[in-house]
Amino acid sequence: MPQMSPDDPRFVNATEETVWNLLGDQLLDEDAVIFGQRVTDHVKDHEADFVVAIEGAGIVCLEVKGGEVWHDGEYWRQGKTAKRIEPVEQARGACYALREYVESHPAWTQGRLRWDHMVVFPHAEIADDFALPDCPRWKIIDRTQLDQLLPLIRRVPLTKKQDHPYLTATGIEQLHTALQGRGLPQRDVVARSMENESAADLITEQQNALLGAIRLINRVEVRGGAGSGKTYLALEQARRLTRAGQRVALVCYSHGLASYLGRVVAQWGYRDRPAYVGEFHQLGIEWGAAEGPDESIRTSDAAQFWEDELPRQMAELAENLDPADRFDAIVIDEAQDFADAWWRPMLACLNDPDEDGIYVFSDEAQRVFDRHGTPPVSLVPLVLDHNMRNTRQIATVFKPLVGQRMRLRGGDGPEARFVACAPGDAVVTADDQVDLLLDDGWRPEDIALLTTGSRHPEQVSRQELGPAGYWDTFWDDEQVFYGHVLGFKGLERRVVVLALNEHEPQERSTERLYVGLSRARDQLVVCGDPEFVRQIGGDEVAARLGVPGPE
Repeated sequence: MPQMSPDDPRFVNATEETVWNLLGDQLLDEDAVIFGQRVTDHVKDHEADFVVAIEGAGIVCLEVKGGEVWHDGEYWRQGKTAKRIEPVEQARGACYALREYVESHPAWTQGRLRWDHMVVFPHAEIADDFALPDCPRWKIIDRTQLDQLLPLIRRVPLTKKQDHPYLTATGIEQLHTALQGRGLPQRDVVARSMENESAADLITEQQNALLGAIRLINRVEVRGGAGSGKTYLALEQARRLTRAGQRVALVCYSHGLASYLGRVVAQWGYRDRPAYVGEFHQLGIEWGAAEGPDESIRTSDAAQFWEDELPRQMAELAENLDPADRFDAIVIDEAQDFADAWWRPMLACLNDPDEDGIYVFSDEAQRVFDRHGTPPVSLVPLVLDHNMRNTRQIATVFKPLVGQRMRLRGGDGPEARFVACAPGDAVVTADDQVDLLLDDGWRPEDIALLTTGSRHPEQVSRQELGPAGYWDTFWDDEQVFYGHVLGFKGLERRVVVLALNEHEPQERSTERLYVGLSRARDQLVVCGDPEFVRQIGGDEVAARLGVPGPE
C-alpha cells in the first residue's frame, strides 16, 4: 500500500472514493497519495482532488469529474444540466499554487522538481484523437484507462523535457512535512491562563460594590481566604480614599508584597497614588528610625529589634510627626502578619487616632509568623467567601485549610500534581518539574518555585543582590522566580512548583502548606513526602492532591 492521507477521508461523492481505491491498489509502497489538498495563494483558493507523489518520477495533481463529461467546442460541460466546468484550469491552478507553497517551506530542500497536472473522467470516454491547446489527450484518464492509473500518471512527469530532478523518498517525506503546516498554534497553557485571569478580573471588579457599601464606615476588617480578592480590594480602597482627597498609607509587612503594591500603584495617575506604599518597617525608617540589622540573619538580637525596638522607636516618632506628614487613613494588607506592638505607631501616625480610617485585610489561616497581633480598636467585620484567583482544581486542594466557607468561582485548569520524593530530594525534584513545565509551553515568567524549608540555592544567590535587587527578579520575564512561602504571601504566579523540603513538621507548617498551595493560579505541582502532607495537611488535603495512600 502507498502512503495515503488523510487516514479517514471524507468523500463528496462515490466517484472520488472509486479513484481513491484505485490509486491505493495501483501505486507502489514507496509512493504517496493525498486527498482533498487545499491551498490558497494571492489569487484564489484551490483544491487538488488528489496529489500523487511517485518516487522516481514526480508530483501530479489530479482533478476528478464524474458522470457525463464532454466538450462543446468552447467549454467543458457536465451532467444533465450541461453545467459549465473548468477541470483543466482547476487542476493547473491547484498544481501551481501547491508547488509554490511547498517550495517556500523551510523543510523543502529539493528545489524545483517535476510537477504536473491531469484530469480524470471515471465515467466518460474521450476519443484517442482528442486535443485542446491546454489539454492534450495524454493529460486525460477516462473510464477505459482506470486500470492503468499508475503508468499513465507516472509517464507525465517522466516525459517532461525540462531538466528537473525526479522525486526521491526524501522529497516525499518533505512534501508531507510541508503540507502539515508550520508555526501552528498549539494548545496554549498561557492562553487558557489568561482567559481565567480575565474572568477573575471581572468577578473581582464586581466586589467594588462592597467598597461602595462601606463608604460611610471608616473602620473595617475584611476577612477572606486565599484568592478572595483581598489585595485587589486593599489597593482599590487606597486609591478611592486618595482620590477623595485623603492622605493614605498602604502598608504591608513583606518585601515581596510591598514590591507588588508599589508596581501596581506606579501605573496609576498621580491623583490616585497613596502618600505611602510599602513595608511597615520602611515607613519607620522614613520617619527617622534606625536601619536595624540584616533581616535575613535570624538572631535573637535581630528579632528583638524588628519586633520590639523598631516599633517603639516608630511610635515615638509618629507621635511627633508634623500634621503634613500624618495620614487620614491607613490600609493594611495581610494584617495577620502584624504584631501587637506594631499597632501603636500605626494609630499614632493618624491625624485623629480615634476617628480616622483604618481598613484591615486579613486571612487568619495564613498566620505563618509567631505573631498574634490584634487591632486595639473596634472594626466592622466583613467576610469574603469567594475564591476567584485559583482554578477550581487548585482551590479544591487547599479548601479544607481555609477555616471558613469558600465558594469556588475560578476557572478550570489541569489537576494539581503531586510528585512523591524524600524531603532531601524535594528541591532537585522541583527543578525537574520546572523543566517539564517549560517543555509544556509555560514561560519562565509564569513559574515560581517555592520552598517551605531551607531556601533554594538560586534564591540564596539572588538575595545577594539585596532586597530590591532580589525582588526585581520577580518581574523578570526571562527567569523562573525562586522564593520561600514565608516571603510569597499575598503574591501569586500562574504556575507554582512547591518543594516540601522540611524534614520534620515545624510550628505553623500547616499554615505554610496552605500559603504554598494557594499561590498558583492555574497549575500546581507539589514535590514532597506523602506522609508529611498527610501529617500537616490532613487526609482530605492529601486525597485531593492525589497523594498516594500509605503502603
